[in-house]
Amino acid sequence: MTKEKLFIVIITYNGMQWIEKCLNSCNGNSIIVVDNASTDNTVAFIRENYPKIKLIAQDKNLGFGAANNLGIAYALKQECDYVFLLNQDTYLQKNAIEKLIEAHQENPEFGILSPIHLNGIGDKLDRNFSYYISYDKNPNFYFDAINSGLKTIYEVPFVNAAAWLLPKHTLENIGGFDPIFFHYGEDDNYCQRVLFHKLKIGIVAVSFVNHDRETRTHNIKETKESKLLKLERSFKLNWANINEDNLKEITTRKNSLKKKVLKFKIKFKFSVAKRYQSELKLIERIESEIIKSKEINCKLGSHYIR
Repeated sequence: MTKEKLFIVIITYNGMQWIEKCLNSCNGNSIIVVDNASTDNTVAFIRENYPKIKLIAQDKNLGFGAANNLGIAYALKQECDYVFLLNQDTYLQKNAIEKLIEAHQENPEFGILSPIHLNGIGDKLDRNFSYYISYDKNPNFYFDAINSGLKTIYEVPFVNAAAWLLPKHTLENIGGFDPIFFHYGEDDNYCQRVLFHKLKIGIVAVSFVNHDRETRTHNIKETKESKLLKLERSFKLNWANINEDNLKEITTRKNSLKKKVLKFKIKFKFSVAKRYQSELKLIERIESEIIKSKEINCKLGSHYIR
């Protein structure tokens, strides 16, 4: 166990398939579990088998970001030096966190550090993770690996939040996850904010976790509602990006949609007009929170952490 005061924060939601292996991999560390109103046996299992874990059980699903913010807030109240965010379907390999902390102490300009993500059984890279260290994200990683000359840290513009080491300095200056994101997009937004405030994001090549998601399939039929949710997330990721001066795009998009609605109503194509009207209503609904988000996130501070 590291000499630094560290808390691992794990968000659970119907996690019985993974939670025992996940928690056992964290043995020796202080753990905070925030449960997002699981309907399986996750909460009872943790209470019965891991009584030393700080369990913060919710009566409704807060989403990934807001639940993590609760765990982070608790860790900061305990005067932690680091918080490590770990997905419920992810397992630590030996000394993974210690190697991350050592890397950060030697490179304090990094606001987020991640281990290498392997797949569930550890025989290859996690597929999605491999995209984050592709040539366009960091042109050196794969060549160094082939050439047997890996460095400790590789700087990247983004890595997903399945296994993040967050130093106290990051949390006090960047804050927690922005509540305009319920699930998906919150880690993209966080990375945008870290880069805006001149901190770096890195992958530590000597630290490893197994992300057990390779065999899962998502055969969810896309509906009008799900399409709108994806569109909402896309708008928020784009327009709430504090690295871009693009709020004028909102007005431009709204004016374009209004013209299209009128055009297709005149042509009696009401179904098409209705589709554009739905997008217009969506933008009008989220515009103020996007503007507020940008105002907050441009400033340093422990935002969103209660």
